Amino acid sequence: MVTGAKTAVSKAAVPICRGFATIDGMETAWDGVVVGGGAAGLSAALVLGRARQRTLVIDAGAQSNLAAEGIGGLLGQDGRSPAGFYAAGREELARYPSVQLLDGDVLRGERGGDGFVLELADGGRATARRVVLATGMEYRYPALPGIAERWGRSVFHCPFCHGWEVRGKRLAVLDRGATGVHRALLLRTWSESVTLLTDGPSELDSAEAQRLHAAGIPIDERPVVGLRGSDGTIEAVGFDDGTERPLTGMLVPVTLHQRSDLPWQLGAVAKDTGPLAADAIEVDAMFQTSVPGLYAAGDAVVQQAPSVTTAIAAGSTAAATLVQSLAAEGRSQPAPTSSSERDDA
Repeated sequence: MVTGAKTAVSKAAVPICRGFATIDGMETAWDGVVVGGGAAGLSAALVLGRARQRTLVIDAGAQSNLAAEGIGGLLGQDGRSPAGFYAAGREELARYPSVQLLDGDVLRGERGGDGFVLELADGGRATARRVVLATGMEYRYPALPGIAERWGRSVFHCPFCHGWEVRGKRLAVLDRGATGVHRALLLRTWSESVTLLTDGPSELDSAEAQRLHAAGIPIDERPVVGLRGSDGTIEAVGFDDGTERPLTGMLVPVTLHQRSDLPWQLGAVAKDTGPLAADAIEVDAMFQTSVPGLYAAGDAVVQQAPSVTTAIAAGSTAAATLVQSLAAEGRSQPAPTSSSERDDA
């Protein structure tokens, strides 16, 4: 998934509540509040709605993949625009009367009583027995002129999401060291023409250089100054010596960052995921955080490589675990702590 300019998503299908979170004009203590209306959040809300849980989805919009022309590799939705995908998800939620959606931001949150209290940007407040954080992440890519306007189209970070669209074309990887070797060799799956652009000394040892040579991947160590093209396409990459290399697509590394400090306000802790994410939320296999009643799913946790597919699965698992915890609470028994226990229940 990628960061891009905000694109309109149809929001008319799901009942909208504004200000204080209400049902039938009365302030409601929700069974579950889902913060975020992307793939993970909508997936979680669907599971909660089908389980008849009073559910509020608070969506700030600007999902990270809205810049992409289509979602690649999602069964049944392959190639569909992200905006269309989210609109369809909202339409599905409209069938469940216990689910409502609020367009807005959560400014602050805290644990209170037996649940959580969330303060909204419009002055409203939502109280919930359980919370699912599905806020996505901010994707920070290299500060190279020409990347921003091509992000999610001819410039991308996930070949599984975008490789098919640039198959067989002139491609490049902007990276260096061992990660650059890995990305270049992987991208070779989609095209016979791949170049590793190291933007300076390659930092490769002889074995790494030999692997690239054997795969037919040249290394260009010249400093990169920008991209040339029009309408979101790439025609060439420019170097500081004034020359260019013809190019159609480029894979770049990204680092993911939380969009707000809400997870830490609620007591969640961050985990070290290496270069992929600076501050992913730590969760267990069932997407429970270290805080009882607080769950997190999607890009915000980076359990797997970020994609719409993994986000949907994570949201579904988190919500199913949440429902089990509420049911167990009512029966005064422990909530499931693994997928097998959840399925047996």
